[in-house]
Amino acid sequence: MSRAASPFRPGVVLALLVVGAGAFLLLLYALGQGWTGDSQSDGGSHAAADGLNGYSGLVQLLEGTGHDVELSRSQPQDGDYNLMVLTPPMWSNPEEVNDVITARISRANGPTLVILPKWIAFDAAMVPGLEGNTGDGWVLLAGAQSPPWFAQTQIGEGTQLAIGATSGWNGMAQSGSLPDQEQVQALTGQQSGNLQPLVVDGEGDVLVAQYVDKSSSSYDAWPVVVVFEPDLFNNYGMADEDRARLALDVIALASENEDLPIDFDLSMHGMGSSDNLLTLAFEPPFLAATLCLILAALVIAWRAFRRFGPPMAEAAAVVQGKRQLALNGAALLERVKRWHLLKKPYEDMVSRRLAHSLGLRASADTDTREGAIDHALASRGLEGPPFSRLAHDLRVAERPRDILRAARALRNFERTVTR
Repeated sequence: MSRAASPFRPGVVLALLVVGAGAFLLLLYALGQGWTGDSQSDGGSHAAADGLNGYSGLVQLLEGTGHDVELSRSQPQDGDYNLMVLTPPMWSNPEEVNDVITARISRANGPTLVILPKWIAFDAAMVPGLEGNTGDGWVLLAGAQSPPWFAQTQIGEGTQLAIGATSGWNGMAQSGSLPDQEQVQALTGQQSGNLQPLVVDGEGDVLVAQYVDKSSSSYDAWPVVVVFEPDLFNNYGMADEDRARLALDVIALASENEDLPIDFDLSMHGMGSSDNLLTLAFEPPFLAATLCLILAALVIAWRAFRRFGPPMAEAAAVVQGKRQLALNGAALLERVKRWHLLKKPYEDMVSRRLAHSLGLRASADTDTREGAIDHALASRGLEGPPFSRLAHDLRVAERPRDILRAARALRNFERTVTR
């Protein structure tokens, strides 16, 4: 193994990790806030819509007069102390609408303003051959209809809605006209008497009323105001200064002249958002797991940036050269423990080299070759043990230590003769 220089600078890697973590957190926050890139002005009758039946004009009016306004994508929860503006769609589920309204009444989290739908609207961009400007959220009003679910709610029990013509509206010391006085929605009859009129039309039918639960003994309950004629509050109605002023007065009455935050509900129109994953990660029971993950990430990052030197580079699988070949062979023999296989080849190799250096014919017979080497060395007067004895010691050695000792003796003998 060898060490190679790292191709990445630690600062660059750290910046990459920080940017990636920040992008992931932003993604979680965007999912929770409903940042999907889709246009909110979809022609519906809600606070984010710019069409005639939408309420974006009322939102801008309240923001322009200093109110704290928010478009809420989640169902009202216990502890939400605000003025909640509900704009249920035409074909809402009666039970769902009733549950939301009754929950607001029972929890006493603040006043509630319920604006009933009336208009059947179509996206203007979907109408073929339509001339003129048809921007995002522009609608065509195809007629009016009363919501069928209102009479099935607690605040609408025993009531009857009707759509007809009128000469105008009056109430709360004001009066004025409506944008379409031929299709006006009003409360024409009630049996329980829980709805107290605030604004009526020219015929005395109720356009805006305050719900008072006479069966309840609570005198501190927040008001619940019901707007039967949406043209008093929607973008169609905000084109008139008198109607805009009336909308502000009704909201002030519902808030009991307190400076409360105003939330417009969007969840009933299918624009709700899931729980914010970023917030849930730091709330029980997920908080413990989040802290463990953060700690583990810090430990891994510390180990990555504090390791000793650059990463280890993998050595070549095959190394060329005689020395490497010999080392590989030795390693193989050491692994398989076959030292005895070296004795005969090594003795033959040394004896052949000695015979060549002494000018002898390299006989194929080992005994003959060893005898010739001993005779040649004796004639030269070389002292010491004969070669045949050292070769015999190598052949009879059994343990690895004895084999290495005998082989080393042969090698020393060769050096003595050939130097």
